[in-house]
Amino acid sequence: MGKTCARLLAALVALAPLAAAADEVDLTGKIAIELNTVIEAEDNCTLTFVVTNGFAVDIGQLVFEAVLFDVSGAVDRLTLFNFGALPVGRPRVRQFAVPDLSCSGLSRVLFNGLHTCAADGLDTEVCASGMVPSSRVTIEVLG
Repeated sequence: MGKTCARLLAALVALAPLAAAADEVDLTGKIAIELNTVIEAEDNCTLTFVVTNGFAVDIGQLVFEAVLFDVSGAVDRLTLFNFGALPVGRPRVRQFAVPDLSCSGLSRVLFNGLHTCAADGLDTEVCASGMVPSSRVTIEVLG
């Protein structure tokens, strides 16, 4: 291995912990909702989310109102996404098949408001304001 390659490899190895730390977000008092994948089916688009509850209590049911935007930026529809029960600190995967929607026609998902946050001792406003949206795909996720 040449000296240039060895230096580059050493630099990458040295930076790896910094990159990993940058990806880790403190979820204390928050709910992380990541759009992980989208899958095109015959007549629907299936959205797969990874959700992590960073609050100190289990959430019995979490439901958000979501607005789906088409590629022109127009509202395609409003819908409810029921993420169900979320234990403390344990990621859960939830899928939603949206009928009559092409994944390629979807540009953005906006979590417009909290519909339900059933958790002992957790204020609804705190639950709503603690959302951390993200996306691993080209579809933008906002909250």
